[in-house]
Amino acid sequence: MSIFNSINSSASALTAQRLRMDVVSSNIANAQTTRATIQDGEYVPYRRKIVSMEPKQASFSSLLHKATGSSTTAGVKVSQIKEDQSPFKLVYDPTHSDANEQGYVQLPNVDPLKEMVDLMSSTRSYEANITSLNASKAMLLKALEIGK
Repeated sequence: MSIFNSINSSASALTAQRLRMDVVSSNIANAQTTRATIQDGEYVPYRRKIVSMEPKQASFSSLLHKATGSSTTAGVKVSQIKEDQSPFKLVYDPTHSDANEQGYVQLPNVDPLKEMVDLMSSTRSYEANITSLNASKAMLLKALEIGK
């Protein structure tokens, strides 16, 4: 077991949570974007993006350690960023340049409340991992002081 396992786990989680915060920020920034992509010759609104995380693939040595009972943590990674397939919001606004013949505009499927909750959750996870990283660093520094 390496003394840096906890630091490596925290570092991978910090990277994943940072990406999650970036995706949430992108969702919030595009909450009113009605012309994000073109499909079949027509503009399509922005689709909300969701980050999926999973444990890092363990190496052979870590699987061997796990089988012998001295398991180590490998950390976390972002497995994919997928688009939310929920339907777009329809808003009646006949003056909008993207309104259809009935006067309805398709707006992105981004709910600012959901995004803020997701942002707060990722921020709290990020802060918790920083606390864990600082605790590990402090323990390693104290261990170095023992030899003085």
